[in-house]
Amino acid sequence: MALSADAEACGGGGRDESGERAWLLQSPSVESGHQLESAKTKSTEVSSIGAIFIVVNAALGAGLLNFPAAFNMAGGVTAGMLLQMCMLIFIISGLVILGYCSQVSNEGTYQEVVRASCGKVSGILCDIAIAVYTFGTCIAFFIVIGDQLESLMAAVFKETVLDHWYLQRKFTICVTAVLIILPLSIPKEIGFQKYASAFSVVGTWYVTIVVIVKYFMLTKEMTPTDIPTSASSWTAVFNAMPTICFGFQCHVSSVPVYNSMRNKQMKQWGLVVTAGMITCLFVYTGTGVCGFLSFGSEVKQDVLMSYPSNDIAIAIARAFIVVCVVTSYPILHFCGRAVIEGLWLRFTREQVDLCVIRERRRRIIQTVVWFTATLALALFIPDIGKVISLIGGLAACFIFVFPGLCLIRAQLSESDNQSASWHVLVGYGVVMVTVGAFVFALTTSNSIYQDVIS
Repeated sequence: MALSADAEACGGGGRDESGERAWLLQSPSVESGHQLESAKTKSTEVSSIGAIFIVVNAALGAGLLNFPAAFNMAGGVTAGMLLQMCMLIFIISGLVILGYCSQVSNEGTYQEVVRASCGKVSGILCDIAIAVYTFGTCIAFFIVIGDQLESLMAAVFKETVLDHWYLQRKFTICVTAVLIILPLSIPKEIGFQKYASAFSVVGTWYVTIVVIVKYFMLTKEMTPTDIPTSASSWTAVFNAMPTICFGFQCHVSSVPVYNSMRNKQMKQWGLVVTAGMITCLFVYTGTGVCGFLSFGSEVKQDVLMSYPSNDIAIAIARAFIVVCVVTSYPILHFCGRAVIEGLWLRFTREQVDLCVIRERRRRIIQTVVWFTATLALALFIPDIGKVISLIGGLAACFIFVFPGLCLIRAQLSESDNQSASWHVLVGYGVVMVTVGAFVFALTTSNSIYQDVIS
């Protein structure tokens, strides 16, 4: 959606709802309508195959490292596989629902689809959820950087990291963050996303291959003695769900992917998301099963930390993950900053001149505050599992709750035709909302109790 002028984007109380939505659809920078229209003209539609790769790339990421630990929490391979398969039904259906609601509402982003389908309050809640989720993911990225660099330093210098302060994780995180991540996060546009995507795909596939190969290379002496075959309790199974939700969550970026497709038929979109999620399933299952069977109950939250630091293949995997995370942090920060900027302008309704003049200052302040807060929290939260257990429950809202609400509202708007399929779809929407709320409440409360209170 293009803007006619800056005045429409930043205007005060006289701004209409379409202009307000258009502002939220643009990046945190203030651009003219001509620039936006030009960018839109230059953009090209993608084929179904291209859309599959984008969906896969949006889902795969640092969450891959936590799947062996998730299988351990779920109670073994069988329980982990069944949990994934059951959730995959909701994950795929949620993506299809979002595509359908985007088509009906003619909106191009996740939060605007929720706003158009469910109302202003739900839209604001969705904005806040996206901001919190991206904030937590940025913290997880810093933790991953610290974990991998610590082991890389030990492998390169052949020394224990405790021997020298400049090899320890807190120092390496700060240096990487200040010298690389912060400069990449300040610009108002991110032109290197395609390179980050390429590194992400290569890195995640390489990690999967290495974990699988290492499992088949295990000797009898290295085989773990304790491989759980059942969960310690029924709630322990649900503790694995945040990791699965975190790993498969690509719903926020799915709406722009759907709108970029050359063939926007719902049948075609269903085939795209099904193929994409099945591809992710094979990658996550390969890593989860082989990583879990390699170390059993002793597997760490970050599976690469379970391997020796002097293993060359694992060291290369760590380097891939570091590059992937370093280039992904600015993108996640960019998304979170865009939501914060939109909420700020929505509630303050600054005048046009002030809106344009203060854009650069707002962007720098938002970036520095975001960067400092995520870095500080990452330095004092050494376990990535604690972060994922918190934001993974929030990912369940993107997968279950918001798509379920959108489906219910879409069907209620067609209440004059209450056929059998209408009742089935409404009922399915209620089930999605109920399951999502249950998963979010249970996993989040359990995470707060275990990781914060205890």
